[in-house]
Amino acid sequence: MRRVTDSQGTSQSLERGLAILSAFRPDRPALGISELARELGLTRSTTHRYIATLASLRYVEQDASTRKYRLGPRVLDLGFSMLGSLELREVAAPYLRQLTDSTGHTSNLAIRDDTDVILIDRVRGRPGRYHHLEFTLHVGSRLPSYCSATGKALLAYLPRPDLDRLLDRMELVQRGPRTVTDRDTLLTELEQVRRTDIATNDEELESALRSIAAPVRSRSGQVVAAVNVAIPWSPAAMSELVTRLGPAVRATANKIAAQVI
Repeated sequence: MRRVTDSQGTSQSLERGLAILSAFRPDRPALGISELARELGLTRSTTHRYIATLASLRYVEQDASTRKYRLGPRVLDLGFSMLGSLELREVAAPYLRQLTDSTGHTSNLAIRDDTDVILIDRVRGRPGRYHHLEFTLHVGSRLPSYCSATGKALLAYLPRPDLDRLLDRMELVQRGPRTVTDRDTLLTELEQVRRTDIATNDEELESALRSIAAPVRSRSGQVVAAVNVAIPWSPAAMSELVTRLGPAVRATANKIAAQVI
């Protein structure tokens, strides 16, 4: 769909989509196309087009009997993700700092959003201890889950049917010199992650960048985030780096998990 922007560079389509979501309130949880069109000053056909898009993405759903729409489960997911991310960042911050101070490497906290991971906090390592890619990364940056250590730490613990559905929508393209592009090989690696609680990225995201990650669990046992350290390439074997740094990464994840509801 063509994106319409105004002179300030904002997206009219996005503004209209958010205005539709905002029109649903506790005192009127269900709205029809005509009601939405009147409130937003749009034609019925335009309103229907936006509603159809939001419904396909599960941000709204239609009541079969009344034909009216109400907010869908995806909106709740956004709200819970925001609340969880805020709590996680607050809890994790001192432990990320300790991890970076002890290793010298940049540490990150990430959550999964569909096929990507989102960095929700990071502590930059000492000069000379980070990869040039890190200059472009910031809180809110997205990385593909299949070729990042945090992503694999989050994928590994999904129920198999959910994981299969997610992998069906991923294109396992070459990103770095060692990117795993074969689905069966990736599944075997995810099994290893489940056995060890350690995930790695060995030049899979970009050349000369390695990473070691561990899952963060809630008290219910659900994996809700992942912690990693980013390591610029060195002559050391990946197994040696895991032996040296893996316990600290895993201990940091466990310390954060002990504070998460």
